[in-house]
Amino acid sequence: MVEEVKSLAELGEVAEGTVPGVEIEAPREPVRDELGRAYATGKRKDAVARVWIKPGSGKVTVNGRDITVYFARPVQQLILNQPFQVAGVEGEFDVEATVKGGGLSGQAGAVKHGISKALQLYDPSLRSSLKAAGFLTRDARVVERKKFGRRKARRSFQFSKR
Repeated sequence: MVEEVKSLAELGEVAEGTVPGVEIEAPREPVRDELGRAYATGKRKDAVARVWIKPGSGKVTVNGRDITVYFARPVQQLILNQPFQVAGVEGEFDVEATVKGGGLSGQAGAVKHGISKALQLYDPSLRSSLKAAGFLTRDARVVERKKFGRRKARRSFQFSKR
C-alpha cells in the first residue's frame, strides 16, 4: 500500500526512509548463475536465441560455430556487436548462443536482443544506455499473412477492364 506524500517535510522523511508504509524502489541486482554467466532469451521474427554471456576475451560462438562462420555477412556481425559498442564493453564478454527458427537476418536480430538483455542482467548500470538505443525492446514486426482473394498479403490480381 503506497501512501500519498502531502508536503516537502514528508518527502524528506520518505527520502530518508523513516516513514513506514512508503517504500522506495531498491537498485537492480545483477542476475548471474553459479558459473558467473548471465542468461537471456532474444527474439526476432520467427527466430529465438538463447544467450549466455560471461567475462572473457570477446569470443562469440553461435550454435557451436564462430561468429565469422555462422554469420558470414559483415552486416550481421555488426548487428551482433552493436550492444557491446553502445554499452562501451567491447571485447570484455564471451558470448555463447543457440538459435532456432527464421532466417539469418532474424537470427542475427534475435542474438542481438538476447545479448542486450543478458548484458543488462549481468550489469544493471548498462540498462539506461541499452534502453536508450532501443535494444531491450523486442522488434515485433513479422511477415504479414496472405489474404484470400489476393495474390500476396496486399498485392491484388491484375485488374482487366475488358
